[in-house]
Amino acid sequence: MENHSFEICASRLEAYLKKPARRFTKADIMQIVRDFDIEMVKFMYPAGDGRLKTLNFMINSVDYLETILTCGERVDGSSLFSFIQAGSSDLYVMPRFATAFIDPFEEIPTLNFLCSYFNRDGQPLESAPEYTLKKAMKAFTKVTGMEFQAMGELEYYVIRDEEEAFAATDQKGYHESAPFAKANEFRARCMKLIAECGGQIKYGHSEVGTFFEGGRCFEQNEVEFLPVAADECADQLLLAKWIIRNLGYQEGLDITFAPKITVGKAGSGMHIHMRIMKDGRNLMLDGGKISDDARKAIAGMMDLAESITAFGNKNPTSYFRLVPHQEAPTNICWGMSNRSVLVRVPLGWTSGVDMCHLANPQEPETDRDYSSKQTVEMRSPDASADVYQLLAGLCVACRHGFEMPNALEVADLTFADGDIHDPKNAERYAKLAQLPDSCEASADCLERQRKVYEEYDVFSPAMIDGIIAQLRAQKDRTLRQELQGNEKALFELVKKFYHCG
Repeated sequence: MENHSFEICASRLEAYLKKPARRFTKADIMQIVRDFDIEMVKFMYPAGDGRLKTLNFMINSVDYLETILTCGERVDGSSLFSFIQAGSSDLYVMPRFATAFIDPFEEIPTLNFLCSYFNRDGQPLESAPEYTLKKAMKAFTKVTGMEFQAMGELEYYVIRDEEEAFAATDQKGYHESAPFAKANEFRARCMKLIAECGGQIKYGHSEVGTFFEGGRCFEQNEVEFLPVAADECADQLLLAKWIIRNLGYQEGLDITFAPKITVGKAGSGMHIHMRIMKDGRNLMLDGGKISDDARKAIAGMMDLAESITAFGNKNPTSYFRLVPHQEAPTNICWGMSNRSVLVRVPLGWTSGVDMCHLANPQEPETDRDYSSKQTVEMRSPDASADVYQLLAGLCVACRHGFEMPNALEVADLTFADGDIHDPKNAERYAKLAQLPDSCEASADCLERQRKVYEEYDVFSPAMIDGIIAQLRAQKDRTLRQELQGNEKALFELVKKFYHCG
């Protein structure tokens, strides 16, 4: 339900204008500049390395402000994307008013925007990751009549000097409280800034990974978001990484989203939850059970799981995380509330019991519909991903499930209702397909399945070619075996991809 009052609203600009960000107009932006004494505008846009790039504008006059808001600006595409040649490299970047936020780090009052890319003909850049996601969402709706929504879980490590007082327990940091968890207050400050800048946060907590090495404490944390339209989800994840890194830098903390930073300790994922909506209703459930529509979407992800890693696991350390017994998936299967599978159906408040009343007898018992809360979770991706490409790939996979004549059969065959790593289940799950174990293997899978992603002109052939080339350039087909026991070489590999994405 849309919040019309804005009496409780974390986003500074939505609360001020008393309207949702998606309805921000140019006139609203001009008003914000005046009322907040904004002196500078900042355009931000993701490049091929997955990081946000920045272009600053000094506001010289009202006319100049109106010009940059209307016309955008030129940028050198060949310096941003490997698939763009220097001979025809000019691109336009255009601010999206719905993404406006006041920069929480600049001393000079600054208004920031995320931008979209356009080509010389004034059309959206076909191979831009953000536009690829919009095309994927459009194709999904065309085929299914539904809306594809998503939310992300962003895991990261906070690294600081080790403290002797109230030392945490190695690999036991899940939902730990202060004083044993030292990064909780930092995470809370990050969450506040993300929310003020428009991020729809669900919650934050400390994660499993805690270890000590070389006089330093490594503490894993997670921020999880609420489900929104998939393109908004991508914007929010990208912005959250930028904010967490910037605040960490300001406070003298080291931050990494890298999928794996040492052997034998928890890696960091970027799990994606999805749901399918129609007329404001979540279609993941039918009569309190997982629906056939949801099972079709899951079947599509099972069928394309191998190639989804090409979007969600983009560097060699990604595949050091995807190993057994680390709460990271290796087999292509799905299950209910099962963290050893690739796609998990988490608890969805389907019992029909009013737990609020049971915990608080003074509250009257109610018959509330909780169906909006049900999602399915893809557990293989990590923060090396280009989040727009990843969500586009997942959207394609879910659409593909609706187009598979045997989707429900595939869903049945890939269902796993027990721990796939338990020896007693070894024979039962021995026939499950495996995820790729390297960037090169992932590229091979994408090459085999690329046609599905190129349907409806979602992924351009140039983008698929570029991703395959990027993955194969890692030359890591046998790297896991080669580096086994070689701590120095492993350290150099981790260092190379420490600030991926």
